[in-house]
Amino acid sequence: MSSRLRAHFQKLAESADIRINGDRPWDLEVHDERLFQRVFAHGTLGLGEAYIDGWWDCAQLDELVRRAQSADLVSRLISPTTLARVAQAKVLNLQSRRRAFAIGEHHYDIGNDLYRRMLDSRMIYSCAYWRNAETLDAAQEAKLVLIANKLQIEAGMRVLDIGCGWGGAALFFAEKLGCEVVGVTVSREQAKLARERCVGLPVDIRLQDYRELNEPFDRVYSIGMFEHVGVKNYRTYMDVVRRCLRDPDGLSVLHTIGGLRSRSQTDPWVEKYIFPNSMLPSMAQIARAAEGLLVTEDVHNFGADYDHTLMAWKANVDAHWHELSATYDTRFKRLWDFYLLASAGSFRARKLQLWQFVMARDGVRAGYRAENIR
Repeated sequence: MSSRLRAHFQKLAESADIRINGDRPWDLEVHDERLFQRVFAHGTLGLGEAYIDGWWDCAQLDELVRRAQSADLVSRLISPTTLARVAQAKVLNLQSRRRAFAIGEHHYDIGNDLYRRMLDSRMIYSCAYWRNAETLDAAQEAKLVLIANKLQIEAGMRVLDIGCGWGGAALFFAEKLGCEVVGVTVSREQAKLARERCVGLPVDIRLQDYRELNEPFDRVYSIGMFEHVGVKNYRTYMDVVRRCLRDPDGLSVLHTIGGLRSRSQTDPWVEKYIFPNSMLPSMAQIARAAEGLLVTEDVHNFGADYDHTLMAWKANVDAHWHELSATYDTRFKRLWDFYLLASAGSFRARKLQLWQFVMARDGVRAGYRAENIR
């Protein structure tokens, strides 16, 4: 049985030019032969858990994943675990108000010390914009400038940040552009640190679910938050944006990771260990959700930049691991490495995208011009 499973696994791997115990940096080094049974029983969940347990290694895990994704191996590893999750997602609203704070507790509250060392100086936890940047700090600032230009932000505007993180974007828009910013998050640790960082600025950080918002703003944006909204709530999100934009030509930017196909669930390993109740939207799902509520003025894809961003985060974690190891153990390091490197490989394969949508409440009357912004 074990030899047959190994042979089947090897055949799949070779279709992506990956060898078992090969000598190339993207080849898979097996330490425990139980790996094959675990993968075929549990799919990507089993593969990721086996990595955390030390059953296999790879010198260049990001490139292994890039090759596996490009060869579409994931679709050939559908397991009972995955099918059960699909069925559950179709029946339940996994991102209901009752569940809204689960992601904050599971992921964003695990330690500001980790995120301080992994991220840029503003602690922006989303894709940077590397077009003319050479450092993570410069690329994240370039992304904020890009969003500000797309929103046509002016001093004195009242701006809503849905999913404000540790307040980096809100701080930038208030300090650099003279805006009044309201930021909402479902993470207690994020809210606490964001308030500390924004002291003395016209920034109001709230521990609040976005669905509770109903007040006027000149501009609305969300950066890396829509991935937690869920397909059953996409329409609700668009309705919140519409009712919060005070003017007919008021603008919103939606910055989100996206997938190539419409789905109702996420990868089982990501769901269990990284982002519970998360879901990556497709272009079609976003368009359907906005239909009749908002006018899409511009769409910009720079998903390839997320590969660069994730590798920069990985380099930061490695550089500071001697400090972080006092709090986080080796098992956590393997988990976090798998998360960052597998994500980088998926973006490198262009299976994942990064979209910025510019939407207006009723459309920009004179027309929206984006060609000189990027």
